[in-house]
Amino acid sequence: MSLRRALPVTVAALAFLAGPASAGGHRPPPPPATPATYDVSYPQCGRALPGSATGGIVGVNNGIVFSANPCLATEWAWARNATTYAPAFYANTANPGPAYSSHWPAGQVSPQVCDGTNSAACSYDYGWNAAKNSFADAAAATTTAAATQWWLDVETGNSWETLESAYGQTAAAQANDRASLAGAVAALHDSGVATVGVYSTSYQWGQITGGSGTTFAAQPAWIAGVGSLSTAQANCRTTSFTGGRVTLAQYASNGYDADYHC
Repeated sequence: MSLRRALPVTVAALAFLAGPASAGGHRPPPPPATPATYDVSYPQCGRALPGSATGGIVGVNNGIVFSANPCLATEWAWARNATTYAPAFYANTANPGPAYSSHWPAGQVSPQVCDGTNSAACSYDYGWNAAKNSFADAAAATTTAAATQWWLDVETGNSWETLESAYGQTAAAQANDRASLAGAVAALHDSGVATVGVYSTSYQWGQITGGSGTTFAAQPAWIAGVGSLSTAQANCRTTSFTGGRVTLAQYASNGYDADYHC
């Protein structure tokens, strides 16, 4: 989740960047964030969250699949106070293959039959299992996990066969990575989630999936980015990496990850 790791800035760091200390030795506080939708997760644990938000999107994981954000319940309570848009979840995704994962399925017969080898069926089950694990963590924090929109975080900062030296940029690895994402989408739908979108960029999506044609065109797209609001607005007018509709575009705002609704 490389983009989100780079974005969060502590209040102390913002104050340092604001200029020299005052005569009394105290640095001025950062300016308040402009009301917007914000996405938060484990990097914001213990930090002040935006006091005014039109929407909140909360990361379920602690940066990787099969892990829980330790501040999930607190951040979800914050997101529920948003004034305009319903709160949402996002979950990490990955497909490391059997050479790199202690969670690789073996002997699993549903939703697909996996014999433990490096295959599209086992990759599908891996994505399914990871998404089910994320859903269970969210369900522990709220009874409305199934009634909430979900986003799948697809970034090169996580482990994918196409990016691992044991596999590389081959057609088979790309197909396996796509299968893992398909399994994650199906798992959330199976859990009762109606809308599952994808967070990524065209570059990262291409590196991981090799391009997916129309396979994920039904999934709305959330375009990652660290630029300005005007950049996010421009991204709303681009063609989605999934082939689906762009509904969110990320930008940086006062040390937070803000999101523009297209």
